[in-house]
Amino acid sequence: MKVLIATTQVPFMSGGAEVLANSLQGALRAAGHQAEIVAIPFKWYPAERIVDQMLACRLLDLEEASGAKIDRVIGLKFPAYLIPHPHKVLWLVHQHRQAYDLWNHPLGDLHLAEQGREVRAAIHQADTQLIPEFKSRYSIAGNVSRRLAQHCGLSSTPLYPPPQDAEQFHSKAAEDYFFFPSRLSASKRQTLVLEALAHTREPVRVRFAGAGSEPGQEADLAALTRRLGLEDRVQWLGNVAEAEKRELYARCLAVVYPPLDEDYGYITLEAMLASKAVVTCTDSGGPLEFVEPERTGLTCDASPVALAAALDRLWKDRGFARELGIQGRKRYDQLDMSWPHVVQRLVA
Repeated sequence: MKVLIATTQVPFMSGGAEVLANSLQGALRAAGHQAEIVAIPFKWYPAERIVDQMLACRLLDLEEASGAKIDRVIGLKFPAYLIPHPHKVLWLVHQHRQAYDLWNHPLGDLHLAEQGREVRAAIHQADTQLIPEFKSRYSIAGNVSRRLAQHCGLSSTPLYPPPQDAEQFHSKAAEDYFFFPSRLSASKRQTLVLEALAHTREPVRVRFAGAGSEPGQEADLAALTRRLGLEDRVQWLGNVAEAEKRELYARCLAVVYPPLDEDYGYITLEAMLASKAVVTCTDSGGPLEFVEPERTGLTCDASPVALAAALDRLWKDRGFARELGIQGRKRYDQLDMSWPHVVQRLVA
């Protein structure tokens, strides 16, 4: 079967969605299919450019290539999932959240645009009318399915993607640091972790891995670190190679991951693969589908004081942290995630 994976990418930026697309392509090829990625460059500003890109996607013809029929299109991200095809399947990473749950939110910007309301209405109309075109509708997580149902009245089935190179994760004796691997972004809330460190009673240390998604973020976080007097308790590692990241997981005491309403969050599952507890927040979205409070990790309110208490607890009680990690690995194994299962559903 000839399969195209339709997704969207901001040039020079890469994250979990790009890992997912690349992994899906590899899994399709391993199953004997011909698979390519069609990545649509995405620019969300000025707001009216979004409508232009939606139209551009609708005008694309992916029914055949060089005279050969394209058997299946798998749509991942807005607006690439709007590309028409008679046999397309949705595996939704997320909609354009600025038009939905981030409308009138401090992390959103579409509502501030002069034509924001008109653009939002166009996005809503396109999603509501065109998503039903799909032969089947899946999402990468229950949280994504919940949003699609809430905002558009459309159902979808969660289909979890396994982490990249899952078989290479391992665990070692815990050292004196929490690990927080993620792109630096307001939505990932590295700032919350820094503010929590300022409230801890124990000498908690955190190693952050990842680069900024916007200019100046590294400098801003470094400045906040200095203002809070945390220079000797925080390390900013920048982007790290995958092998080094797995080693940081293996040797950490636990993983701290408190994003705001995350779609899915590979980080949670990677921590479980490394037999490490996860500390997250009650409004973190995707991680809550896997973190069982007091069994595989800790959940707390998204406040510096509450997060500080959770970090202090695991810092003091290493045995408890280790047991949470062991149970997390068992929980991951029970999920029975596999790329063959994903491929089977998407090409059925």
